[in-house]
Amino acid sequence: MFHHRLGCSSISFRHQDLATALQTMGGLGFEEIDLGALPGVCDHVPYVLDAEAVETVAAVVNNPGLRVRSVNGDVGDLNAVLDGGAQEARDRHLEMLLALAAKTGAKALVLPCGAIDHDPVKSLEEDINAVAAQLIHASARAKEFGVELWTESLHYYRLCWNTERAQLLADRLAGSDVGIVMDFSHIVASGGDPVDFVGRFSASIKHVHLRDAVSATEDEPGNINLSIGNGKADFAAGLAALREVGYTGHFSLELETRDVTHDERPAAAAKAASYITDLI
Repeated sequence: MFHHRLGCSSISFRHQDLATALQTMGGLGFEEIDLGALPGVCDHVPYVLDAEAVETVAAVVNNPGLRVRSVNGDVGDLNAVLDGGAQEARDRHLEMLLALAAKTGAKALVLPCGAIDHDPVKSLEEDINAVAAQLIHASARAKEFGVELWTESLHYYRLCWNTERAQLLADRLAGSDVGIVMDFSHIVASGGDPVDFVGRFSASIKHVHLRDAVSATEDEPGNINLSIGNGKADFAAGLAALREVGYTGHFSLELETRDVTHDERPAAAAKAASYITDLI
């Protein structure tokens, strides 16, 4: 029914428990998902993740037979200053997320681009260096689990919140195996242009998140929580740009929207999927 490269993030149905969310997405006709593992955003994966929890979540995810494209996780602020014990705790959490990705057959683990704060902890240069180093370290660990490591290199609420900072991060990741996740909503909310983003980062884009947004004004911040069609993202132009550069990766509806009720959410997801399918 939908394009075979178009999936749906479990974040779209974060109000449901994981098993119900999977049933909802499968019932709508999706065959592929992204698994949300973001504390405070989507609790489908517990933040305190041990081997038993990994097995439990994997069993729930694998039961419906849906393909998992990525696990969208978080191991803490990658630009935070850590002592040895804190780094060890982060590495343990990373290992559990990678184990979950491997056990669910995911292609990659996705990590953020820094703390939920535009202001650096030290200096912008030092903080972006720290984020890049942590991502490259995570990428090396990911190889041991047979999965890739991607980062949402532009996130409107995090350290790398606009195209300029996404470029600084990408420059430091050059030559590494860290891939980039392109998110239409964060690009638009920051005042950026999806076509420009594709032009800059096409060689590294591995996955694409789809949600609508409006950019900031003098009176209002940018809004990333809009259903497709209710914002200003030019999906036709952005998807055409991806097609022109030969993008062969997949797409995911990440409908963390606040302009529909929970009851309206399945129909809104199906409508968005049909619209995007026509554009892909």
